[in-house]
Amino acid sequence: MSIEVYRDTWGIPHLRAADALELAHAQGRTTALDRAWQLEVERHRAQGTTAAFLGPEAVEWDVFARRARLADTARRCFDALDEPTRTWVCAYVDGVNAGLPAGARRSPEFAATALEHGRWEPWTPLAVWLSTHILFAGFPTKLWRDHVARRLGEEYTELFATDGPATSGSNGWLVTGDRTATGAALIAGDPHRFIEAPGVYQQIRLACPEYDVVGLAVPGVPGLAHFGHTGTVAWAITNAMADYQDLYRERLRRTGEGAVEALGPDGWAPAHAHTETVEVKGAGPVEVEVIETARGPVIIDGPDGVISLRHPPRVTGRLGFAALPALLAARTVADVDRAFDPWVEPVNVVQAADTGGGTLHRVAGHVPLRPRGNLLRTVPAWEPGHEWQGAHEPMPREPVDGVAVMANARGLAAPLGVEFAAPHRAQRIARLLDASKNWTAPEMAAVHTDTHLASARPLLALVAALPDLGLEAREVRDRLLCWNRRMNADSVDAALFAAVRGAVVRRLAEHPVLAVLAEPPAYPALFQPWLALLPRVAHALETLLTGGPVPEADRLAAVRGALEEVAAAPPTGPWGATHRLAPWAALPDDGAGRPALDGDHDCVLSTSSVPGLTDHSARGPAARYVWDLARREDSLWVVPFGASGVPGDPHRRDQLPLWLRGELVPVVTDWNRLEKETA
Repeated sequence: MSIEVYRDTWGIPHLRAADALELAHAQGRTTALDRAWQLEVERHRAQGTTAAFLGPEAVEWDVFARRARLADTARRCFDALDEPTRTWVCAYVDGVNAGLPAGARRSPEFAATALEHGRWEPWTPLAVWLSTHILFAGFPTKLWRDHVARRLGEEYTELFATDGPATSGSNGWLVTGDRTATGAALIAGDPHRFIEAPGVYQQIRLACPEYDVVGLAVPGVPGLAHFGHTGTVAWAITNAMADYQDLYRERLRRTGEGAVEALGPDGWAPAHAHTETVEVKGAGPVEVEVIETARGPVIIDGPDGVISLRHPPRVTGRLGFAALPALLAARTVADVDRAFDPWVEPVNVVQAADTGGGTLHRVAGHVPLRPRGNLLRTVPAWEPGHEWQGAHEPMPREPVDGVAVMANARGLAAPLGVEFAAPHRAQRIARLLDASKNWTAPEMAAVHTDTHLASARPLLALVAALPDLGLEAREVRDRLLCWNRRMNADSVDAALFAAVRGAVVRRLAEHPVLAVLAEPPAYPALFQPWLALLPRVAHALETLLTGGPVPEADRLAAVRGALEEVAAAPPTGPWGATHRLAPWAALPDDGAGRPALDGDHDCVLSTSSVPGLTDHSARGPAARYVWDLARREDSLWVVPFGASGVPGDPHRRDQLPLWLRGELVPVVTDWNRLEKETA
């Protein structure tokens, strides 16, 4: 093989090969050398085998992965791939397997857990993609809406306007050439996910005679699915907040010798059933019964119900992986548009621009057509009228006029979903972009890092309306009303607002009207974060302060009590003293520290915590990027930690200080400025 590996000063791999298959092999091998531990954790998560080396805390996920049949679905989707795509994915897998032995030797986590590196199957990248995104659309929210409807009443089913315990905060925007200094388009943004160490996005360059592309890869998956720049066209995505997963309440019966039947609209029908064993480090094995009805796999089987999951990859046998090699070869917006046509999971809003002035703003993915009741709650499997009837076609799109913004808000994808992010981030980005018609790539950092908190308005309005406050509470009120509403890490007033907000959230959650929701159904622990009352109140605070079942007088009383509580024990430091990064890692004490963070959930710089519970942020910008269509070498990017996943490597965390300050790293495209690896 004629493969060359180069690195820039940040350790970012630049790969060059003789053809696309050799390049896919090189991507797999390099990723295994840089991220062996991360890859193997993801492979085991997809297979439901993490408890075997991580212990009892991983059992809940493994049981879900087995019940949901993630690995089997990935095998189905792989078998359905066209031959060129299948061969390309296999080349990547061969590269991973070639690099894993050396990568595992570099990674002390293997010895710490007594884990031997395994072997990737051809379908493993599809399983990694599926396990990464199976909870992305937030189907457990339907369990919460059921809970609300039963305890509060049907009229309050949609009261809590949030999509989970850690709601989306991704941003993206496209500025056309008539708004930039160069006359060419800029695409910028920052996907928000759980911050993981190592990071969920890998900066990489892939070059062969057919194409030369820079972008953000998902370790374990070939190509550049979400963010890339080929030199003549660039693309980016955000979560469309579409609803495309359904939950069905099932009725099962045993018919002898292990056979199971499920009641559907046409009566009782056989269901698939078998038993699997989850091995657990330091504990006994766990037996898991895997059942699949005509709707889908049973993911909940307990005292509060039997529930199956129906989702497009399981039904269609497709994930949309044919888009991945097509994107690498794209030259124009039209090429990107065609590449995304077969996309399935997850459903995204896509933006693209090319050097010829073309632009694209569309939704890509598979959203089934079915009654609205399916979108809101679990539905009875035995009643007719809840079946899928094809898919939404064509997917929504609209022309770009100067600026296009995507930030999970209700808009282009509105017909496809139920709950969307609040409009604050989208409106703020549009307002900031309207301030200039001469944007440059470096200036986009000011948009990435904007900390204005528009969602503070309803709470501050109630603060202003309170009469007859004591002296200390009046001082807190006056400071809040003079505050600039910026959630900067060094702001004492931002900390004061956060303290009052948290106290309000706790008081509302304790109100008798809402307290009936405090005891969730007995569903598996994996789903309990979606069913916890306090986070729901925190993320729906604007709605609950302006309406809902809590009487207005009681809302005012909650705010008054919060002011008095904080006045008696005000925060002793700025917002960053408590608002700190809490990244996820498979092993504890990853060494990432707890650095102070600017921003807040509804800021453009969306660093999400759970007011009333913790100011720590587990979610934020998993990457930042600016794609410049005038000169690709003027593009910029950064990730939270670094290019390497190996502890002790100089590029393990070298981008963290820049990421914290909102700075970006240049995208290097000149091969002469890169260092060639010789080993």
